[in-house]
Amino acid sequence: MPKKKKVKKVKKPKKIKKLKNLKVKSPLKPQEKKSSIPGQDEKPEIKKIKKQPSEKRTYNIKDFVVYPKHGVGKITSIEKATIGDIDIQFYKIFVEKEKLTLTVPINQQSKMRPISSINQINKCISILKTKPKIKRTMWSRRAQEYDQKINSGKIYELAEVVKDLNKNSDIIADQSYSERQLFEKAYDRLKSEFEAVLNISSEDVEKKMDKALGRTKISEEMQ
Repeated sequence: MPKKKKVKKVKKPKKIKKLKNLKVKSPLKPQEKKSSIPGQDEKPEIKKIKKQPSEKRTYNIKDFVVYPKHGVGKITSIEKATIGDIDIQFYKIFVEKEKLTLTVPINQQSKMRPISSINQINKCISILKTKPKIKRTMWSRRAQEYDQKINSGKIYELAEVVKDLNKNSDIIADQSYSERQLFEKAYDRLKSEFEAVLNISSEDVEKKMDKALGRTKISEEMQ
């Protein structure tokens, strides 16, 4: 009898035991690939940019400047003082009209400005020649607006106040007390800057301004 062939038993594959808590790393996507440049993925450190110091104008002794709340003044000296551990340099400014001496630190000189140019003075004269604006708002509100313009230090706004409050007359009855006060304050401020820029006498400046305002004829009639 023929011998039976032995059949080899095929071994069954061993079951792979599931490993608990095993994290499989997924392949990185192209955009997720780490850069070879060190620190590229790190957030850039944001540094506060220090403000550049504002450009300072240099004034000299005997220069005229305009301080908004007081008008035209003349620099009489440039002095230094030590407060604590800080050295401070400042201007001494004499305001002739108010007989007042101001002390202005150099790092706070943005509050003042140089006197106007001849072209600006000529433009002011043109403003004085125009018709005054008549506003129908309450006087208290207008008075506040006029006062803000006078103390702004802007010469064109000053000229507008003089023009709007001008009554073409020196007669006190034609103006209320508060109107006349504001007019005189604005008129004197403008006049003092005219004097400093044009370098002429107070009387000549007054004639020039009154002519532009149409006040000359009235003053001549009253004499």
